[in-house]
Amino acid sequence: MIAFLWAQAANGVIGKNGRLPWHLPDDLAYFKQQTLGQLTVMGRKTYLGLPKRPLPGRTNVVLTHDVTFAAPGVVVVHSAAELCALAAKHPDQNVVITGGAQVFASLKDLPDTLWVTRLAGEFDGDVVMSDLPWQAFKLVASRKVAMADPQLTHTFETWQRQ
Repeated sequence: MIAFLWAQAANGVIGKNGRLPWHLPDDLAYFKQQTLGQLTVMGRKTYLGLPKRPLPGRTNVVLTHDVTFAAPGVVVVHSAAELCALAAKHPDQNVVITGGAQVFASLKDLPDTLWVTRLAGEFDGDVVMSDLPWQAFKLVASRKVAMADPQLTHTFETWQRQ
């Protein structure tokens, strides 16, 4: 399985200054649940924005055009073809692509599953989610979580490619 996993505000924002512009503990727990033991793929900027690197309990994969990039505990790939070859060597692990926007845009034809956390509020940010071929997917699960701060009310959605 190849999945995209991300959270986005109502205005499409997914990041600000290399971080999430909100703090949702249950979304962080969901991220951990979906990525533990899996090939967890992200771009270089997303990786460098992590508070703790590499993410423990996962195979951290960084997709970057920077041929000089290296980091301890990280597998570096430079193309979708290299990522697919790596995935083929690990058939026991799902490929969970976690961003950023450029990575999502470049790999938008690969996922068969989309896991999106949609926040009710709009947030300031400098990264917006790229367009995806939503017509190719069907919503198969949705769970709303009401929060004291209405901006942070969010819905976990699972979409499957049709």
